[in-house]
Amino acid sequence: MTTQSSAEPTRRDFLYIATGAVAAVGAAAAVWPFVSQMNPDASTIAAGAPIEVDLTPIAQGQDIKVFWRGKPIYIMNRTPKQVEEAVKTPLSDLKDPETDQARTKAGHENWLVVTGICTHLGCIPIAHEGNYDGFFCPCHGSQYDSSGRIRQGPAPLNLPVPPYQFVSDSKIQIG
Repeated sequence: MTTQSSAEPTRRDFLYIATGAVAAVGAAAAVWPFVSQMNPDASTIAAGAPIEVDLTPIAQGQDIKVFWRGKPIYIMNRTPKQVEEAVKTPLSDLKDPETDQARTKAGHENWLVVTGICTHLGCIPIAHEGNYDGFFCPCHGSQYDSSGRIRQGPAPLNLPVPPYQFVSDSKIQIG
């Protein structure tokens, strides 16, 4: 009669280990979708993530429109004349009094960054239109100056300034 030592692995030991390994892989494969579905959707991450905008292609007097969180954001490179007019506008002439300095970043006064949604009924105003060389909402006639401040029409508030910062002299981060 032959006896085997308990120190040597048997065929049965191999089957136990192999079965356990397959069960562990199967359990992980079954749990993975449940864990994965708890992560936010890629479009949700992209919608709230900050964006960087290169300012070098925007010539003086021009503007661009980008989208952040599904909202249009106007970035305007204002001319010295536009900046001067915005700075010297008396606060008493404004429905929603706010200085131009409060709406721009120090050292970058020529750059205006505003959310392009009219504060009256949510229309999208047109840049470089109206009596004040700023924004004009054709739906109901609201007119904003070159600082995005309401000057005429039914809109009650200025165009909002989104959170932004200058990453360098030629690049901003919105959000």
